Amino acid sequence: MSDPISTPRIVVTGRIPEAGLEILRAINGAEVWAWDDDSVIPTDVRNEQLATADIAVTLLTDRVDAAFLEAAPNLKMVANVAVGYNNIDVAACAARGVVVSNTPGVLTDATADLAMGLLLMVTRRLGEGERLIRSEEPWQWGMFMMLGTGLQGRTLGIVGMGGIGVAMARRARSFGMRIIYNNRKNVDTAIESELDATLVSLDELLAQSDVVSLNCPYSDATHHLMNAETLAQMQPSAFLINTARGPIVDEAALVAALQSGVIAGAGLDVFENEPTVHPGLLECDNAVLVPHLGSATVETRGAMAATAASNVSDVVSGSSPRNPVTT
Repeated sequence: MSDPISTPRIVVTGRIPEAGLEILRAINGAEVWAWDDDSVIPTDVRNEQLATADIAVTLLTDRVDAAFLEAAPNLKMVANVAVGYNNIDVAACAARGVVVSNTPGVLTDATADLAMGLLLMVTRRLGEGERLIRSEEPWQWGMFMMLGTGLQGRTLGIVGMGGIGVAMARRARSFGMRIIYNNRKNVDTAIESELDATLVSLDELLAQSDVVSLNCPYSDATHHLMNAETLAQMQPSAFLINTARGPIVDEAALVAALQSGVIAGAGLDVFENEPTVHPGLLECDNAVLVPHLGSATVETRGAMAATAASNVSDVVSGSSPRNPVTT
């Protein structure tokens, strides 16, 4: 709990759906300024607005670091419109008494759907097939043309069994896949029973899985979790899916693994240095690449904006945000 903010000045640093702006504008006494363009807000414009801001509503493209905080001497809250918050120096915010919130839960299904889509695309070579058609190169159906890999009876290894990991497992089970997972602790026994899922070490998961899905948060501990050594622990017939954060994968090592047959393929929604993609990945036919679309549905993005705005409303009223982020 904290003191209510009677006339908050709220700065929205990126374009967000109207559902979120409506909630912010309805806050009694609030002055809302929002950057209304899909481009990244220029630093000088951002800092000019932050100079008198009580609350900043940020996107994952914002780096909330010392420079950001120094530009906002009156800041009391950062409401991130994302479930991940590796773009925010949470410790620096805490040291200044700045509350941080995120938007978990509302993007779970959309991200799990996207992960399953990547899994299907890479195992059934759908990206290759579409590129072939669009190239207008001649082709003829044949028994051995562009053979992929079926999922029934295969093992899915999930790294990070939070909400998205569980949702991914449920989808995979409907395709007849066996579930193993690596997590800091066992998931609820009812969920384990529902999914017939088994907690294993990372080494065991990599060795046993036909598909490895990364659904863990990004942190110092998970930076380059998938590197030359860990990729080599996977089966040559296995596939890697990443819908978490790009730097969890060493892209140079992944390119080498894809090109040399260390693993069979990869489906990526996130990249190490977004929006730049390692040029080697662009040359790999066995890689499916999409531009960070995990939560990109009209319904989900609207819900994310509304959740972030509701967190703001909580803090303005003197309550703790419903989705706090702590160190």
